[in-house]
Amino acid sequence: MEWRDEGIVLTARRHGEGDALLSLLTFAHGRHRGLVRGGAGRRRRPLLQSGNRLACTWRARLPEHLGHWTLEPLRLYAATLLEDAVGLAAVGSACGLLELGLAEREPHPRLYAALLSLLDHLAAAAPDRLARYVRFELLLLEELGFGLDLSACAVSGRTDDLAWVSPKTGRAVARTAAGRWAPRLLPLPPFLVADAPATPADLLAGLRLTGHFLERHVLAPRERLQPLARQRLLALLERSAA
Repeated sequence: MEWRDEGIVLTARRHGEGDALLSLLTFAHGRHRGLVRGGAGRRRRPLLQSGNRLACTWRARLPEHLGHWTLEPLRLYAATLLEDAVGLAAVGSACGLLELGLAEREPHPRLYAALLSLLDHLAAAAPDRLARYVRFELLLLEELGFGLDLSACAVSGRTDDLAWVSPKTGRAVARTAAGRWAPRLLPLPPFLVADAPATPADLLAGLRLTGHFLERHVLAPRERLQPLARQRLLALLERSAA
């Protein structure tokens, strides 16, 4: 069996003496794994960094087999971000969450397109790149069936003055409707519901918001911790917010 596609590197791990077990998010075939001959060697290793976009061919005798990759570079985003700690952390976090959260071999073309757009904005050091990253995590939750409802207040139905999110239902709550429950709610940063710039504090609030639901619905049920890259991203934003 053989198919061709394009994919973005999620993870690559040494396999045996010199090979690598590579996980790609492909456009048409979802998260897919396979072996790369010589993938642990010095020559192939730069190709297999998280976030790199590759043309790929997967071959195996039967569909259920692990299979082998043949790869060609399309764009090596990882090399572009070598000196960018925030960009590298965002790439590692996005790829790590996809590796942990997505079932194998289930196509997610919206997520693929969103990840590719995010990589372009991270590589270009776009001013809104981290706001896009937070929205990417919201999309991931939606694709997994745990999307937040930030369209209107769950209590009053208002579509303005939305300032909180229920940690149980994932629905927005207006500032005037929160009342004495406000301390138990999660802050909703303005940039997620309106055309507003995102401050470091807003970005941090956005990551804490999505992080709560990722932990609840994606990580805890699998007994997994959030990716180390996401922890680094949070630490970098905490410094900026301070």
